[in-house]
Amino acid sequence: MTIRATWNGTVLAESDTTVVVEGNHYFPADDVRDEFFEPSDTTTGCPWKGTASYRTVVVDGNRNVDAAWYYPEPKDAAAEIRDRVAFWKGVTVEAI
Repeated sequence: MTIRATWNGTVLAESDTTVVVEGNHYFPADDVRDEFFEPSDTTTGCPWKGTASYRTVVVDGNRNVDAAWYYPEPKDAAAEIRDRVAFWKGVTVEAI
């Protein structure tokens, strides 16, 4: 099954190899369209996954701050999400 992430009508990521953790689809970094992202200094901590880093989604000049997150160095329990990106804040993630 292919999973697609969109925001404001633009495809941000599409993959048939997402990993689902806590109800969120984590897309392989290679399946994410980098041209729609800006870096962010935001980080948060999860007791079992580690420190999450964020990226801001930018489509047609509209910014969705910190709408994508990833774990650059996940803890061992979350190793399967290394080099993967998940979305929230109004980004639609659906099977197509």
